[in-house]
Amino acid sequence: MRAALPLLPRPSHFSGAEHGTARKDPATVKARLALAFPDLYEIGMSYTGMAILYHAVNQHPGFQAERVFAPSEEAAAILRDQGFFLSTLESDTTLKDVDVLGFHLTHELCFTNVLYMLELGGMALRSQDRDLDNRDWTSPLVLAGGGVALNAEPLVPFLDCLVLGDGEEVLCEVMAEVARAKEERLSKRDLLAKLTELPGIYVPGMDQETVERRVIEDLDTAPYPTNPVQPFGAVHDRYTLEIARGCTRGCRFCHAGMVYRPARERSLAGLDTLLGQGLDTSGHSEISFLSLSAGDFSALAGLFTQSLEKCRAEQVSVSLPSLRAGSVNEDILRAMAGLRRTGATIAPEAGTDRLRAVINKGITEEELLDHTRTLFSHGWQHVKLYFMIGLPTETEEDLLVIPQLCLKVLDTGRNEAGKLPGRLQVTAAISPFVPKPHTPFQWERQLSQQETRERIFLLKDQFSRHKRLTMRWHEPEASFLEGVFSRGDRKLAEVVERAFHKGALFTSWTDTLRLDLWLEAMAECGVNPDEYLAARDLDSPLPWDHINIGVDKKFLLRERTKALKGAATEDCRYGACSGCGVCTHMGFTSRLTAQAHKDIQPRLNQAARDQEVSQPESDVPVPSEAPPPPPPGRKPAPPKLREELTRKAAHIRLWYAKQGPAAFVSQLELQALFERAMRRAKLPLPFSQGHHPMPLVSFCRALPVGVS
Repeated sequence: MRAALPLLPRPSHFSGAEHGTARKDPATVKARLALAFPDLYEIGMSYTGMAILYHAVNQHPGFQAERVFAPSEEAAAILRDQGFFLSTLESDTTLKDVDVLGFHLTHELCFTNVLYMLELGGMALRSQDRDLDNRDWTSPLVLAGGGVALNAEPLVPFLDCLVLGDGEEVLCEVMAEVARAKEERLSKRDLLAKLTELPGIYVPGMDQETVERRVIEDLDTAPYPTNPVQPFGAVHDRYTLEIARGCTRGCRFCHAGMVYRPARERSLAGLDTLLGQGLDTSGHSEISFLSLSAGDFSALAGLFTQSLEKCRAEQVSVSLPSLRAGSVNEDILRAMAGLRRTGATIAPEAGTDRLRAVINKGITEEELLDHTRTLFSHGWQHVKLYFMIGLPTETEEDLLVIPQLCLKVLDTGRNEAGKLPGRLQVTAAISPFVPKPHTPFQWERQLSQQETRERIFLLKDQFSRHKRLTMRWHEPEASFLEGVFSRGDRKLAEVVERAFHKGALFTSWTDTLRLDLWLEAMAECGVNPDEYLAARDLDSPLPWDHINIGVDKKFLLRERTKALKGAATEDCRYGACSGCGVCTHMGFTSRLTAQAHKDIQPRLNQAARDQEVSQPESDVPVPSEAPPPPPPGRKPAPPKLREELTRKAAHIRLWYAKQGPAAFVSQLELQALFERAMRRAKLPLPFSQGHHPMPLVSFCRALPVGVS
């Protein structure tokens, strides 16, 4: 495939020339894995799960993990015209020649892209057509993992097996079995029989009554990348540090909150080590603390204490994902003053307290407004709020309250004179509710496309009357397809295959979504999509009943009953056990990092007796460089950089050459590459002044892409 680099768009994405790429002597490799992400390079390289598995496999001397991404349709046409198969980035090995091909299933709309990559790799689409009995292995073992793998029945006929749950350990166990099978000349069918003995491996067609999800108990002992591959132009180009996995808040619509239980946190000492090594080896200018709910990390104050000063010293910005209202206290916000930041994201999910009680969100309107008031008072000027429409028991009143709530949030940013500062903005992101497997709402009805459009138009009309409110929404067509396949069964496999042959690719992208092709495929297969969106009978079997995530089905039914009554369920990290069954089944409970209780973040509305031992102290130091908080809604003063970060003690001139694969690196990619290299080399870079300090580096005239 590398011979086609001069012809391909964005050729650096196919070069495999990034810093941090794993290289091994082919003679030492006993089993080769291609980690396949069924979307574009810039999306896949932003996915932390792929980086974790890449590192976990490559730390074993006899195994090689490589990467491959779905090429754009333009790039695929070039590969076909030139007679090339889709290949891995590291060694340019065609997909049909690797030992294991592992797909990351992050959402249901990627199913046709899996078939797209199989075909481009020179392989038969269906597992039964890939010669499972040949001892010489004419095609790889094809597996898939990720959150969607916990109900991937529409994709099962195209896969040999699935990895359920945490993949770091079990994937390496699979690689060991593959290496042994190759050495003993076992067929793939014989190998699959052995793989059924591994916890967390689901082999369709084998005699497995139930399959248990694999869970890593202690994240500190799990492999984590500190020298990740440095991408050329990823969507999220930063060092991502996973601080916790799993969540027990109990939001009743949340798939991840149920299937990744129990909550497990990394220790502060372990995080400090990972952060230091990650910054030293990556050279990134931004880090992100990652978890399902970063604000719920029990030692968040301690984490900020030990990391913010380190990041500030190297002009590294810190970002947090979506926050729960009240989860980040004022001390932490004050400590973040002066750091580069964009907007704050909060997910109230519903407009009224009543509906938030139905979904067990546990946040009142008053608490939300208190939180945004604090954000605006510390210099934030843009707040984004996530809402869902079509939730069970939703009424028109619940809908119409959403823009009113956004206006109330906007009002919390008024200054002392009662005026709104010029740049204050509130954005509402609206997503249709999609019932997910393994959740208390897995039996509920999903809105039709027409109903979804009507509710979106109703909200658009309300939001259009206010300049400072912006509304964005998820396309009803995409939510419709997501709903069909998220609770789909194996009968939908033919629909996936027909839609693929019709050209339905990159369905998650708005500009390439072709609903007409999907509807044609469903009609030809005799599938009525409305049946998959309809409410399910509580006593009828479900397509995913054979997958055991550890959460008791009786618990899900109890939660559904409580939802209809608007009754709350406590977070078992701080309150009573909810009886979900995970801890009993897995043999261990949630693991929290909190030290001596002082760092524990209490849940809002938590009982006073619990808050007495859990209330965080004001022990987060405010860095000396941080400016004082501005008036509400006003832009904060630029951080005052230390003298050594602004003075120019000497000029350093570098000569470089672009040769080989580097010729396909664009000028902007080259500039980012050099900035990270200088950070890794600990060069004393001077920075510009202002809100977004940039290293003072200039380049000579740019060479065209492809020119050495």
